[in-house]
Amino acid sequence: MNLVKLRLSMLGTLALIIGVSTLGLATLLAYTGGLNVYSLATTVIIFNAAQWLLAPFLVNAIYKVKRLDPEENPGLHRTFDDLSVRSGIKTPKLMISDMLIPNAFAYGSPLTGNHVAVTKGLLTSLDGEEVEAVLGHELGHIKHRDVQVTMLISVLPSLFYILARSTMFARYGNRDRRDGGGLALVGSLSMLLYFGLMLFNLGFSRLREYYADQHAAGIVSDGARKLSEGLAKITT
Repeated sequence: MNLVKLRLSMLGTLALIIGVSTLGLATLLAYTGGLNVYSLATTVIIFNAAQWLLAPFLVNAIYKVKRLDPEENPGLHRTFDDLSVRSGIKTPKLMISDMLIPNAFAYGSPLTGNHVAVTKGLLTSLDGEEVEAVLGHELGHIKHRDVQVTMLISVLPSLFYILARSTMFARYGNRDRRDGGGLALVGSLSMLLYFGLMLFNLGFSRLREYYADQHAAGIVSDGARKLSEGLAKITT
């Protein structure tokens, strides 16, 4: 998939996610008269924002991630700094995890700044050129602000899921058969929208991965080959 088609696909998918969400929310607001929907939306947004802000601290604790000292691996730091310059971004913090599973991931928030972490398993499984390509891929996620984009689009299905659960619980506590039927309809529609948006989000996330691959191929010499060979090693 070339870059133009990739960007158009991402824009189309994002527009579809927002469009379906807007239509669904407008329908539910019209049907319920806005009852509790605004408060639920506010709660979901606050929860997701807090999760985004605090996620780096949780990642560091769960995956035993720490700052990689430049003296510990100067070659990797030089490569990382050079790729950051080529990406046109401020150099993120380079982190390392004690995990033996080969992996790399980008994360961050306004509280911590951007991070790129590699596991010890990745450094022992791949050669230097393949690690360079993987770092280029992760820097692509930061360049394209994928952490922020993912957080934003995850709010939409979360809203409909919480709305579905809330109406289901409210239905059991409501003895009015007519109101109970209305709540069942709202809950069913909300759950349907939740599952539909989750599928769209999965497709959108896959497109963002391709976009990061394109970035790595653009800033690393022969990056496409190095990245594909590296991924083949750690997925087989």
